[in-house]
Amino acid sequence: MPIHIRAEASDYAPAVLVPGDPRRAKYIAETFFDSGAKLVNEERGALGYTGTFKGKPISVQASGMGCPSAAIYYNELIMLGAKRIIRVGTAGGIAPGLRMADTVIALSATPDDPSVALMTDGDPHAPTASYSLVERAVALSRERGATVHVGSIVSAALFYDPRPNMMQKWRDRGHLAVEMEAAMLYTLGAIKKIETLCLATISDIISADEGTAERISDEELKQGVDRMMEVACDVAVG
Repeated sequence: MPIHIRAEASDYAPAVLVPGDPRRAKYIAETFFDSGAKLVNEERGALGYTGTFKGKPISVQASGMGCPSAAIYYNELIMLGAKRIIRVGTAGGIAPGLRMADTVIALSATPDDPSVALMTDGDPHAPTASYSLVERAVALSRERGATVHVGSIVSAALFYDPRPNMMQKWRDRGHLAVEMEAAMLYTLGAIKKIETLCLATISDIISADEGTAERISDEELKQGVDRMMEVACDVAVG
């Protein structure tokens, strides 16, 4: 039994959704899983549930914020038999043309967090999603009318970053958005030979001058996350 996920291998499905927020994990289990989802972990308040989606086994596990926290939960899920891990969360949009509640599907994730490089002993590595999952998620998102953007994102180490002009630098290099966990997930996926994907709903639009960020309304956020979650569940069990 792992240290932070106090569960046995039989408690989790091979496909696991990983939001950062425990409340979102609970919401996902109660809203999108078939009835009867079971609470399988509540250690340190990091809630995990297992149930079914359209009759197929699926789990959800909160992973906290940032690559170091996420790495604990990703590693322990893999110890428990996870073969496909899909991050579902929110991101700050930096590319021109993004709108609130749009869906971003991260083909790759640039690590702006030194903890990711520790996983490869400092060797250069390009954290990349499993393309079959990317392809499926894009098709399903478009079928369901979502505005979807596919490309690279940044996994930042700091939410309140004191470095000037970082968002503009990332924008100039063609990144779509910024979040805090995907690069660790993709790197572990490559090392541990599991399938990985990150889907994110745009919850903020970060201005070009970085002086302001427009925040999504609660209702828009719910609509965007719900639309993303329908796709994520289908991809997870597909």
